Amino acid sequence: MRKDLKPALFFCFNGAYSFSLVLKDLFAGITVSIVSVPLALAFAIASGARPEQGLYTAIIAGLIVALFGGSRYQVSGPTGAFVLLIFSTIEKFGFEGLIIATLLAGVILIVMGLFRFGALMKFVPYPVIIGFTSGLALFLFLNQLPDFLGLKCTSLPKDFFSRFLLIAKESVHTSPYSVMIAGLTILIMIVWPRFIKKFPGSLVAIFVTVLLVSFFHLPVETIQDRFGEISTALPSVHFPALEWNLFVEVIPSAIAIALLAGIESLLSAVVADGMTGTRHNSNGELIAQGIANIFSVLFSGIPATGAIARTATNIKNGAHTPVAALVNALFLVLILLILGQFVVLIPLATLAGILTVVAYNMSEWRHFKKLFYSPRRDIAVLLTTFFLTVFTDLITAIEVGIILATLLFVDHAARTSKTYFLKDPLYCKESDDSLRDVEEQNIPDEIEIFEVLGPLFFAAAESFKNTLTTVKRPPKVLIVRLRHVPSIDASGIRALEDILDKSRRDRTVLLLSGVTQALRKILERSGFLCHLGEDRVFSHIDLAVVKAKEICLEKAGESLNAVLATPV
Repeated sequence: MRKDLKPALFFCFNGAYSFSLVLKDLFAGITVSIVSVPLALAFAIASGARPEQGLYTAIIAGLIVALFGGSRYQVSGPTGAFVLLIFSTIEKFGFEGLIIATLLAGVILIVMGLFRFGALMKFVPYPVIIGFTSGLALFLFLNQLPDFLGLKCTSLPKDFFSRFLLIAKESVHTSPYSVMIAGLTILIMIVWPRFIKKFPGSLVAIFVTVLLVSFFHLPVETIQDRFGEISTALPSVHFPALEWNLFVEVIPSAIAIALLAGIESLLSAVVADGMTGTRHNSNGELIAQGIANIFSVLFSGIPATGAIARTATNIKNGAHTPVAALVNALFLVLILLILGQFVVLIPLATLAGILTVVAYNMSEWRHFKKLFYSPRRDIAVLLTTFFLTVFTDLITAIEVGIILATLLFVDHAARTSKTYFLKDPLYCKESDDSLRDVEEQNIPDEIEIFEVLGPLFFAAAESFKNTLTTVKRPPKVLIVRLRHVPSIDASGIRALEDILDKSRRDRTVLLLSGVTQALRKILERSGFLCHLGEDRVFSHIDLAVVKAKEICLEKAGESLNAVLATPV
């Protein structure tokens, strides 16, 4: 097996795994499982699934990623980032469509891991991540408002504005009891950690609000009122009916699930690395997330990814190896089997309060605000991704956000690639050379030296050619200096070929200087060196200048001979 695909669990027992470390992993795993229960239930309900499906996901995905993942501390399960995507997919294609989309997403993640795409996933622009995360947070908040306010909205419109207007219209029927329970939940989640950090405030809020609603018989809707009894047995395998038309239709959703799962899980792994000083295996992590998503939906779960908050909780409570995540999954099984029957007593307003806190934390509003002090192109990407997430869908937001960020980056890179004639006074301000260097070599007027600063790629190629047209008269020798060109693409090579053709028409000899070995290999493979001539390429400007002077002398001699040979 390739080393970069070996699970983190494989490397954790090379040294001593003492009894004290076992106890730390046990404590961390149990703590994370307690934190996971209310979140798994809340995310499942908010996504349009049944509450027990959230627990199934936390168990199966958590177990598989612990066994095969590339991070020592990763805890996987349902997350708030998936709520909008799952909700819209179920709404469009039903749960069968979600299963097919997630199975396909799992395969995509595995392929990405096998082909070492893990490093590339980290290149998703930061404004895109903040934009869609903040948009998801706003959607999550709006989506749980009916339960927060105790409204009887059986179905919500698809688009943001219609959904908002319906909730605003129905808000006249707000239940003060639901608002009280949701508000109390938020208060407990804010205040409790200031006194006891080891025990999650969300679970305390559930315990307190269940007692209040049950003891005082408050008219607040519970999980049982909406979903009836939930299954407390372990799920069986369910294979979807594969229809070709449905398979094709869910491909965009599958790609979005794969991208989101990959981005979120690798972000979580990076956070874990920062907290512990370790390094995760991004390719192995993608493969594990792919396997986890496949098995999750086959066992009646929903899409899963690495959960940043639960992973951080795992670390803060002393986790040392993936055994902690294994304990988390196994303890969740016990909770489902033993305490599952009491889950139905949880008020939906309590879960709405929990999701409000999650949405606030997801919003990244401090980072969102900070990005407004960034360059305008980053602000454009941020706002575009944010508004597309809110008003269209996550798939469009990610696609357009990445494409826009790429185009703006290319434009920026093209602007940083500059071209000058060495005798241009502007060159003296921009380059580390000076005009004095040219004068000291006593370069004649028949020789022009042209410097390229930056990558010579498709976005800069046209500017490169246009600058050459500014020369007043064709020189005898043109030296194109490439010492500051780190890379060149097909468009750059084509620009050089156009310059070579024009030089030959103008009876100008073209020379290249400052050509590195890497650049030389590219020019050789493209056939350009064969077209130009090996003797016209130099590693240093001095050698090129010497050759240029020789050519000028030869041309001067040819001109003199031609004059002498002309009959008087």
